[in-house]
Amino acid sequence: QVQLMESGGGLVQAGGSLILSCGASGSIFRPNTMGWYRQAPGKQRELVADITSGGSTNYADSVKGRFTISRDNSKNTVYLQMNSLKPEDTAIYYCNTRGYSSGFRNYWGQGTQVTVSS
Repeated sequence: QVQLMESGGGLVQAGGSLILSCGASGSIFRPNTMGWYRQAPGKQRELVADITSGGSTNYADSVKGRFTISRDNSKNTVYLQMNSLKPEDTAIYYCNTRGYSSGFRNYWGQGTQVTVSS
């Protein structure tokens, strides 16, 4: 099992910034992809950004140019720097890690609330 612990959510005004962190512990496997998803009330969970062990990144169109994902493999931690936040970024943000190790493995964090006020 892998445990994911998110931190850094909160309330911010539109145009502000937040940084989310997610540390992984337990039976870490590599290579893996770590990422952030979000779910707003009444909407489906959607990918925000993800990053492979090698550093390749992928972003949702809605956050390109505003959010930056990064990771520190030595700390098993992934970060999401969020700038120029908009009210529509309000959601619960979930950390995810996935990859293949004796089968497909996919784990989620508990989620952290991000609220952007207008």
